[in-house]
Amino acid sequence: MRAILSRIVFAVVIAAVWTPAARAFDTNAREAWVFDVPTGTVLMDKNADTPQPPASMSKLMTLYMLFEAVREGRVAMDTRFPVSTKARQMQGSTMFLNERDRPTVEELIKGIIVLSGNDACVVVAEGLAGTEEEFARQMNERATTLGLTQSHFVNASGWPAPGHVMSARDLGMLALYLIRDYPELYRNFALTEFPFDNRAPANRFNRNPLLALGIGADGLKTGHTSEAGHGLVGSAVQDGRRIVFVITGLETAEARAEEAERIVNWAFRQFTMRTLVPKGEIVAQAPVWLGTASRVGLTTAEGVNVLIPAGAAGHVKAEAVFDGPVEAPIDSGQKLGDLVVTIPGTAGATLPLLAVSDVPRAGVVGRLQGAAMRLGRRAIDAVGG
Repeated sequence: MRAILSRIVFAVVIAAVWTPAARAFDTNAREAWVFDVPTGTVLMDKNADTPQPPASMSKLMTLYMLFEAVREGRVAMDTRFPVSTKARQMQGSTMFLNERDRPTVEELIKGIIVLSGNDACVVVAEGLAGTEEEFARQMNERATTLGLTQSHFVNASGWPAPGHVMSARDLGMLALYLIRDYPELYRNFALTEFPFDNRAPANRFNRNPLLALGIGADGLKTGHTSEAGHGLVGSAVQDGRRIVFVITGLETAEARAEEAERIVNWAFRQFTMRTLVPKGEIVAQAPVWLGTASRVGLTTAEGVNVLIPAGAAGHVKAEAVFDGPVEAPIDSGQKLGDLVVTIPGTAGATLPLLAVSDVPRAGVVGRLQGAAMRLGRRAIDAVGG
């Protein structure tokens, strides 16, 4: 402890063992973003904030808007939507809808996820907002509230259009919102086929190449145009640990499938999740000034789970950093410092340290005793004691 005027800075080292960082993953994707959900760790960021044409991957925003309408009761799963001539004339991936059809919301969800139906997206847009143009405006408005800062929508399907862009990070964050906000509806992303009305049987299979590999993949969406290249927003779960990832700009569907599998294997094999601080565990004791107690315990809100690169399991540096002594009164849950976690090969983390209990301000006698003790300590420091 070092006195700096009346302020003392404490750094309690929990662990400090250094090892070489894990070898970086060199992806062939033009843009990439890989996120570990339980720890909130970005494992890879390659041009992740660059807006690019998202192709069919932007259908995730259309699905989010539709899921939201279901949750709010504006539509039900058995609600039927009309099919316009505009929808029927959509090119590219399709459900082969026509003006005589009245598909249900459930069929449209599956048609967008599994069949990547551009016609289904137009049906949803017109059914919810009247026109696709108004739906695109609402998509942009909702994207802003979700914090998708590098996204702009011109249509509901991702059909190539000037100004229709999303970044890899925005796509990944949108995937996280779908998983978090709509777990029941999210299950549709794991469907491997949807033979809608037996139309075009060869077109009934999900284009996500990871679903059949037995590696825990359960979503989300592929995309391809000549400008965007081949991309994929994916997610997988192994041993209760979920990752979400985005890759874009691959030259072929085969290259996309290979790269996606490589990233999933890398994320689960190269990193191991460890509990550094269990929930509720006191990580440090902060001295208290003018309080009814001389110390107060510090802890984190939810404990600390971290990812450790292969070859460095358990080898981290964690410091509880706070200013002290802390002046009373102190409220339970009050932020008094930070736990700074440094992990070889990752960005690490900084988490707030919270008081575990109340410490009321001492009475007059207690405050006088505390002041006397502090003055005596300063006198010792002044003579080098």
